[in-house]
Amino acid sequence: MVTWQNAYLKVGLVGGAMPPSKQDLGLERQNVTPSPGLHGLKYKGPPELAPDLNPSLQTHPDSAEPAAQIPMKLMALQLLLWQSALWTVQATASNLPQSFLPKSFEQVRKIQADVTVMQEMLCATHKLCHPEELLLLSHSLGIPRAPLTSCSSWTDCLRKLHSGLFLYQGLLQALAGISPQLAPTLEMLKLDITDFATNIWQQMEDLGMAPAVQATHSPMPTFTSAFQRRAGGVLVASNLKSFLEQAHRALRFLSNL
Repeated sequence: MVTWQNAYLKVGLVGGAMPPSKQDLGLERQNVTPSPGLHGLKYKGPPELAPDLNPSLQTHPDSAEPAAQIPMKLMALQLLLWQSALWTVQATASNLPQSFLPKSFEQVRKIQADVTVMQEMLCATHKLCHPEELLLLSHSLGIPRAPLTSCSSWTDCLRKLHSGLFLYQGLLQALAGISPQLAPTLEMLKLDITDFATNIWQQMEDLGMAPAVQATHSPMPTFTSAFQRRAGGVLVASNLKSFLEQAHRALRFLSNL
């Protein structure tokens, strides 16, 4: 058999050259700890052909994490997050007194009854029976509303409830002097809304979610005539009635958490 060394020897005898040694080919064995995959050989050849000598960059089959374990870990993380959120809701609900929701429902019904009396008196005494007929006047008077279309948590619901009640406290104060016949009903309505707002604020403080400083009333509408004040009373009563319906739904949402 003709090997490359025999062939090279034959050519070398003609040219006067000796066959290359392992040192010339860059395959000299070194007295070092063998690297994985290099079989203990140290490369001394051209740099552009040098193998990667950094064993930390070599991919070891045992170190690769099975792809099937990744979705399982993600599912476990999501479960932990869900359990944490559920525990927070349960802890918040457990910190509230059991009388809070029944008392709140009762306060809503009482205020709704006051609003109904006010609307009936405005209709019977001043012939102002249809709030929709006064919508244009509502814009010109600048009467704000406090929508409570939805809430997603105890914190969100309680803050929106208190903010809306705080707004209607200011609006009812602006209606002072609306008429002698309505004065007692207006005062009763103001007291009931104040009680409800105080109840909500107390729960916010107990749960540690109350603002450090209570908000101040934004500028309230100014009524320049008796008609404007009575029309404003009709509009405020209508808006307040709608707010109370939304408050009742919000309380039902909280009772199901």
